[in-house]
Amino acid sequence: MNIRERIEEQEYKILSSFASKSREAIRDKEEEVCEFRTAFQRDRDRLIHSKAFRRLKHKTQVYISPGDHYRMRMTHSLEVSQISRTIARGLMLNEDLIEAIALGHDVGHTPFGHVGEYALREIIGCYHHNEQSLRVVEHLERNGRGLNLTLEVKDGILNHTGLNKPFTLEGNVVRIGDRIAYLCHDYDDGIRAGMIRTVDLPEKVAKTLGTNPSNMITVMVSDMIRTSEGRNEIQISANVKNAMEEFREFMFRKVYRSTDLEPDRKKAKYIIHKLYEYFTLHPESLPQEFLERESIWGLEVTIVDYIAGLTDGYAVHLFEELFIPAKWIAR
Repeated sequence: MNIRERIEEQEYKILSSFASKSREAIRDKEEEVCEFRTAFQRDRDRLIHSKAFRRLKHKTQVYISPGDHYRMRMTHSLEVSQISRTIARGLMLNEDLIEAIALGHDVGHTPFGHVGEYALREIIGCYHHNEQSLRVVEHLERNGRGLNLTLEVKDGILNHTGLNKPFTLEGNVVRIGDRIAYLCHDYDDGIRAGMIRTVDLPEKVAKTLGTNPSNMITVMVSDMIRTSEGRNEIQISANVKNAMEEFREFMFRKVYRSTDLEPDRKKAKYIIHKLYEYFTLHPESLPQEFLERESIWGLEVTIVDYIAGLTDGYAVHLFEELFIPAKWIAR
């Protein structure tokens, strides 16, 4: 029995009967198994080493061009992973599957966060970052070969948001863990930015969840573990769920849709619109690897793939290069 097989055996002995087991993981394309790592461990590693994941360190979470201590998409993904793994450990679920889903759930996010997502939606009529995340891991990474991730990981990535829920408990943990993470760390960043104060929190939120981001996470995570323990469903108590909903409404009102951020949001949307317009008129300006994909996916999809993959800084650089006159310095 090799190391991977020993780990797979241990999962059946240690994990909940409701947990996903690595040995039962499904891939679209069969491949030689690893001697040391389970299927979900390999998925996690592939995502960590992907270009799409590395680019998340330069993609907006909430604040465009933030200071050093504000969250970006990569730190958000790491926080989702930490929160979700804590829940998984408490419920004896598969932490490797949890980690893979959490690290990959946002790899399809655009530059400038949800602002970029809304801009592409305005242009082409339908764009959702979770669907693009799935497209990234299935078709775009490894020069178009994709990562050949397991069905369980891909399902968790696709359904971490939206109407449909993942078919694994691990995917459902990440779905809620994602919300816990962004509410608490965006609240923390909002305080740092001077946009909100702890005293601004609605009374029910402060009373139920507290006012400190760390304590808030603890309350929600603890509640999920206690409410879901021994069940084949991930649940939150009604009291905490109602407080989370009110917390979310508060964050949308005070931060996400704040008029203070509107000027930057408009500029970011303008950049996305202009880049799309330019590459529609000048498709030959796309990088060669994208030009080679046009015959497969069509021009519109190819341009969206390119723009969605840009980091904030590179999107601004492209815009300046294409639309801002160069500076001529006297010598």
